Amino acid sequence: MRRKFYAIFAMLFLLTFSLAACGGGSSDSGNGGGSDSGSSDNGGDAPKFLSLLTGGTSGTYYPLGGEIAKILTDETGIQTDVQSSNASADNIMALSDNQAELAFVQTDVMAAAVEGVQSFEEHGKVDNVLALGSLYPETIQIVTLADSGIESVEDLKGKKVSVGAPGSGTYVNAEQILEVHGMTMDDIQAQNLDFGESAGGLKDGNIDAAFITAGTPTGAVEEISATNDIKILPIEQDKVDALIQKYPYYAADTIKAGTYSGIDADVNTVAVMAMIAVSKDLSDDVVYNLTKALYDNVDKITHAKAEFISLESALDGIDTSLLHPGAEKYYTEQGLLSE
Repeated sequence: MRRKFYAIFAMLFLLTFSLAACGGGSSDSGNGGGSDSGSSDNGGDAPKFLSLLTGGTSGTYYPLGGEIAKILTDETGIQTDVQSSNASADNIMALSDNQAELAFVQTDVMAAAVEGVQSFEEHGKVDNVLALGSLYPETIQIVTLADSGIESVEDLKGKKVSVGAPGSGTYVNAEQILEVHGMTMDDIQAQNLDFGESAGGLKDGNIDAAFITAGTPTGAVEEISATNDIKILPIEQDKVDALIQKYPYYAADTIKAGTYSGIDADVNTVAVMAMIAVSKDLSDDVVYNLTKALYDNVDKITHAKAEFISLESALDGIDTSLLHPGAEKYYTEQGLLSE
């Protein structure tokens, strides 16, 4: 009888020990796999999916974004999906409203978002979107047909002009360029078209000119020049200087002869920088890994803009106070920032 009692006692002891061990394992797993984006655990807080917002499918953002998304997926193990959008301003608002985690934006639009001006006057200042890094210069191209009779920015007065999709950086660029020429949107017949619609509108004669802000060569402009003789309006040096003085995120730029069919001479214009913005809610570890994945693997990008994307230029046009701490850690390790 006593022997039977000891056997039952031993079985109960082993069962209790086993349950305690299982309970301890579950607790550790829960602490390591939580979804708190502020956690610094290595990979424990990493999301399974990320959305990368780009722009219209006829611009530079979308195809380049597809290549970058693949690199991020392959290198971090986080499935990153590219999405077309209305570009910069709308992208920042989407990040701010937690509708995506990553986005292509222009440096000038990022500055406006932080200050709560221009496209962000109604939305208010954005304080939960940060910078990951710069990519390449985005050239402001004012495109018209060769036989349009339009020779200068001033000649756009009274004409039907595409100024970009609502909420896009192109719209802001158009406003500011018109401004230094003594004009406003009221002086033109503004059309809110994306790049693809602008190309179709020029070819069909429904618009007279289009502002297109994108890395050159831009697919939409190539599409127009494939069937029509085009002209890209120059911005005179005094207007370039005035623009840069008032809005320091601009830089002088040149569209080289031969960039598009029919463009036989260099065209002087201006550019801003394309950059990647991230949600502040992403953890430091995740953003560090994303930043490292991108700039350590630029050689895998086949898009024409790859020649401008490098670690050395990753902070061009960016206010470093707006860097995500994860990106800041990577740049500090690479010697671009001091400890």
